[in-house]
Amino acid sequence: MTTLALVLTATAAACALFAAAYAVSRRVDNYGFVDVVWSYAFAGLAAFYALAGQGWPVRRALIAAMVGVWSLRLGTHLAVRVAGHHPVEDSRYVQLRHDWAGNFHGKMFGFFQLQAVSVIALGAAFLFIAQNSAPALHPLELTGAALWLLAICGEALADAQLAAFRRAPANRGRVCAVGLWRYSRHPNYFFEWLIWVAYFVFALPSPLGWLAVVGPAGILFLLLRVTGIPMAEQQSLRSKGDAYRRYQQTTSAFVPWFPKS
Repeated sequence: MTTLALVLTATAAACALFAAAYAVSRRVDNYGFVDVVWSYAFAGLAAFYALAGQGWPVRRALIAAMVGVWSLRLGTHLAVRVAGHHPVEDSRYVQLRHDWAGNFHGKMFGFFQLQAVSVIALGAAFLFIAQNSAPALHPLELTGAALWLLAICGEALADAQLAAFRRAPANRGRVCAVGLWRYSRHPNYFFEWLIWVAYFVFALPSPLGWLAVVGPAGILFLLLRVTGIPMAEQQSLRSKGDAYRRYQQTTSAFVPWFPKS
């Protein structure tokens, strides 16, 4: 398939997927499931590009495996969390119900379709990589793969440390400042962004690969300015108050660094 045909087919499939996800979320009255679908969608996108792309088969298989592992791990982690809290909805979507009260269902459907478009845009790296016919891996691709391995291990460790902290009854209402969380208030977000940096580095040797910068740039914007850190911090301030304010004063918001005394 040509590059244009790949993009058009993937876009149509993504829009259909998120339309179905909207219908299911509306039926169960919990729109937090969109995060799960968004995460899983990248595995499907990368697999489609790998199967239908015209590039070197080894490269296509490698990027599909990398994206698949990350996507399935993150999607399953979110699925467990969302299902565990159901029917209680994530505070972000509770706020949207309030903000969009005048035309909630129409705006939420548009929001789901926007997620479909974001999957295609952010997944540009996978497309360029799958179309690269060079019959050997470039040093930048090896560097990207190594960075990806570091990042996914870091993200998994951060999630595991937070989950273990929350499971302990003695920690109820307390701020998690152990392990990686001692050095960053959001180490999971940092390593999530680093994964997208890795995809970008992997894509650089491919034709038009530099355009894959939309991935790490877009994710960084979302994490720092939209649905990531701002909303997470607001929720933590509401639930933990002064304890979290002290944590903010001593601990880096994003990039892991030594805490202030």
